[in-house]
Amino acid sequence: MTPGEPTPRGGDRLIARRRALELLHGADVGDTDPRDGLSGEDPYYARALVEGVVAHRAELDGVIRKSAEHWSLERMPVVDRNVLRIGIYELIYTDVPSGVIVDQAVRLAKLLSTEDSGRFVNGLLGRVARERRPSGP
Repeated sequence: MTPGEPTPRGGDRLIARRRALELLHGADVGDTDPRDGLSGEDPYYARALVEGVVAHRAELDGVIRKSAEHWSLERMPVVDRNVLRIGIYELIYTDVPSGVIVDQAVRLAKLLSTEDSGRFVNGLLGRVARERRPSGP
């Protein structure tokens, strides 16, 4: 996020995260650039998440690979993979409280992915949060 941009509230962030997830998921499936789907009508935070995930994707995927026990990145459901990318990006590059990031990622995974996705996303993001923000929010 750039200085001077308003920090979105929780519900606004959830809407933005869902929009970012739609764009990242579609691009992952279609092997396209998710930024091509962005418009000026998209929430600022959605645009920031898409831009951030694209810019740091190799790093984010490395964190997922390191933290996902017995799961290859390619075997994960596409929704889960992109929820994790968004969540890890936020944990590393934003000051949004860890609990909010994990909670909203789990909500999206439960809503849009498999029956077990909520637990999987919760466990992996919780592990990353403990490593990356040991004494943080």
